[in-house]
Amino acid sequence: MDADALFSSRGRTALITGGATGLGRHAAEALVRSGARVILASRKLAACEQTAAELSAFGSCEAMEGDISNEDGVRRLTNSIEQRCERLDILINNAGTTWGARLEAFPWGGWSKVLATNLTGLFSLTRDLVPMLEASAGPHGPSRVINIGSSAGMIPCGGDAYSYAASKAGVHHLTRILANELGPRGITVNAIAPGPFETKMTSFALEKDAGREHAASVLPLRRIGRAQDIAATVLFLCGHGGGYVTGAIIPVDGGLSVHAPPHLLAEDDPAQH
Repeated sequence: MDADALFSSRGRTALITGGATGLGRHAAEALVRSGARVILASRKLAACEQTAAELSAFGSCEAMEGDISNEDGVRRLTNSIEQRCERLDILINNAGTTWGARLEAFPWGGWSKVLATNLTGLFSLTRDLVPMLEASAGPHGPSRVINIGSSAGMIPCGGDAYSYAASKAGVHHLTRILANELGPRGITVNAIAPGPFETKMTSFALEKDAGREHAASVLPLRRIGRAQDIAATVLFLCGHGGGYVTGAIIPVDGGLSVHAPPHLLAEDDPAQH
């Protein structure tokens, strides 16, 4: 089989929430270059328009305003997509936020704000767009939903981002539930669980060399993520080669999710004698 055809998204329409920056932008560029019509949605319309203009040099990329942190925002985004597109083949739920505070001071608002965007908004938008995704499925293959989870939702290490870690664990479990329910309707649902990537959300720790070097030193592969790591995973899940994969939580994390102390039992442990 032709290798290019396995990863091509030509003729497909994709919506990426939070697609103006970071991992969403990496996914957007990959899909635009592979032939898809990509629509970026974000609360910050100007940022979306700038990114769409830049990516339009490689193919079809558009911008629209979209806020999934509340019910009205989800409804308006759904209506906008229905009016603009005749079909929707790919939905990438990338929009997200975080909050950090020590356990004793973690506020109610910091919990509810993060869960509203990262989990409730993700679920609600997916629910509302199922009819369009189902209508686009056919003999050529299923429609695709990709949820951006996190390695923080796989390991018990919140780093003061308690609501973020909990929300991403919820994203992973919801991915499995929806994969089971939507498979018979011609829709695959998978999640990508990234480890450390340099994005706006992680800039507090990774924008400096020392921070990047520290993060890399913890990982089995000894480096942080790069744009192509996300791009290649997205192309696989959206292309013909990924049409038989659903319910998967794919760690793109340099081995963080399987990292463990290298020597749990020392050689001179008296318990071994």
